[in-house]
Amino acid sequence: MKKRQARSEVPVEHTWNLDDLFTSVAAWADAYVAIDAALPGIALHQGQLGTSAAHLLAALDAVEALEQQFARVSTYAHLRNAQDGTNPAHQAASARAAALGARIDSATAFVESEILAMPEGVIPQFLAAEPGLEVHRIFLTDLMELRPHRLGAEAERVLASLGEVLNAPHMVYNRAKSGDMQFAPFSSAAGAQFANSINGFESDYESHSDTSVRRGAWQSFSAGLKAYNHTFAATFATEVNKNVTLGRLRGYTSTEDYLLQAHKIPQTVYRNILHIIQAELAPHMQRYARLRRKVLGLDKLLYCDIKAPLDPEFNPRISYEEGCELVLKSLAPMGPEYCAFAHKTMTQRWVDRSDNIGKSSGAFCASPYGVHPYILITWSDTMRNVFTLAHELGHGGHFGLAMQHQRFVNTRPGMPFVEAPSIMNEMLLAQHILGQNSDTRMRRSVIMQVLGTYHHNFVTHLLEAELQHQVYALAEQDQPITAGLLHQRKGDLLAKFWGDTVEIDDGARMTWMRQPHYYMGLYPYTYSVGLVASTAMAQRIATEGEPAVQRWLNVLKAGGTLKPLELMQAAGIDMHSPQPIHDAVAYVGRLIDELEASF
Repeated sequence: MKKRQARSEVPVEHTWNLDDLFTSVAAWADAYVAIDAALPGIALHQGQLGTSAAHLLAALDAVEALEQQFARVSTYAHLRNAQDGTNPAHQAASARAAALGARIDSATAFVESEILAMPEGVIPQFLAAEPGLEVHRIFLTDLMELRPHRLGAEAERVLASLGEVLNAPHMVYNRAKSGDMQFAPFSSAAGAQFANSINGFESDYESHSDTSVRRGAWQSFSAGLKAYNHTFAATFATEVNKNVTLGRLRGYTSTEDYLLQAHKIPQTVYRNILHIIQAELAPHMQRYARLRRKVLGLDKLLYCDIKAPLDPEFNPRISYEEGCELVLKSLAPMGPEYCAFAHKTMTQRWVDRSDNIGKSSGAFCASPYGVHPYILITWSDTMRNVFTLAHELGHGGHFGLAMQHQRFVNTRPGMPFVEAPSIMNEMLLAQHILGQNSDTRMRRSVIMQVLGTYHHNFVTHLLEAELQHQVYALAEQDQPITAGLLHQRKGDLLAKFWGDTVEIDDGARMTWMRQPHYYMGLYPYTYSVGLVASTAMAQRIATEGEPAVQRWLNVLKAGGTLKPLELMQAAGIDMHSPQPIHDAVAYVGRLIDELEASF
């Protein structure tokens, strides 16, 4: 039985090199101390912001510089903890970074309070008088929109100082998942023994061609989750109740209104995403489930079978180097500058790609300002890995371009746009492979990978979003959020979506425990927004060519200088209309049509 390796056993060329952030832990500690020592200097601006445009600019620039330095310090701690969350030193550094973040928030809380206390008309006057304030216009405009929901200056300072405590549910969830959760080994029908883990299950066993391996891994995985179901329900409930309380304190009509404020999109778009996709996609995915059961020759399709390969004998292994080459070819339409950046990302040890004990599950891209992207992935030589790498490179390319063209304060767009550049790269990868192949089995293989992308974003994440929608409504009615309630609600959602095509067992009802997105506000639905936008954009690039590419690149360079729907509009996509949603779901239907015809 293959055992998971310790971090010290991972070949160095498979790990990321964090020296571009800090050359040593000692250098990180020095930067940490320097930020702490700079906090009293921020206080010198207190009481001065309303006296002149120059004073306001000086304070905002000072805060921006401090937050930029902290971004590097916190990213270093986060990445080291992500590579091995069982390491006590990494845990301690992560906790120290969180505590420093709370001190920064507390020390700078007066800035927003003083700005909001200025008489009507002062901010426009200051913007007209001081050109240097232009870079802060978006921050100031967004802040003014929050004015009706702000508390008193002292209350805001206290809340800011409690940042580490308020973020504790997410920290506890991650700590338990990476450091404590264990899964029993399991056996295949042939008697082979397998070790199990979150990364092993999600990157290999969940889509394994051997039904006995897939189902054995599922039983082991579900048992491991069950051991934490009450603990994770408590962290989930704490996160939910925290947001309900904060929304009420700030005078929002609902918790969703409170959480959507930072997303800068109308409620209609949020609700269109939730309702249209669930209603229109379910028949297509049920058709896909019936095809899977028929092709696999199963008496019944269990939830753990919904990612089983339909043509397991055509499953070429793809090394990391081969995957990088394929991704680069697919990104050619984005131009030489973008491709050069992608090549550098994949070859300069900016990617951490081997599994090890304590490594964070899933994949992500961190892009500290002024440095470069760092990508975490668990590579297992599959085509799914190639799509995941393309996805994370989309994040890296986006923020790499934004960092080149925007100041730190204007780098990040609202959350509904964040996933569009990443999923866009997946669409380009699919277009490239399908465009190069007429072979039925190859096309079938790629279509299943593309459907995996739609499943991940239009099913997994969207049903997470629907669960959030229901749970927040229940919490607002003061109903306790327990493990039993979460199991029941998630099971009902899955049963409604899949109908009689998939058997929903206890493990399926516990799948709410797998995702960290519940601790990131209303993050889950934004994946679907990104997929709708990237589906439309990829089709525009295929038909229009260079003009569409240039619009997209300009949007990536804009960073956070426009609201999410304005960014999409600049690219040529009108998300105010539900039509792009209908079109994206219809595209899924056409993919399944071709897949059915191939068997």
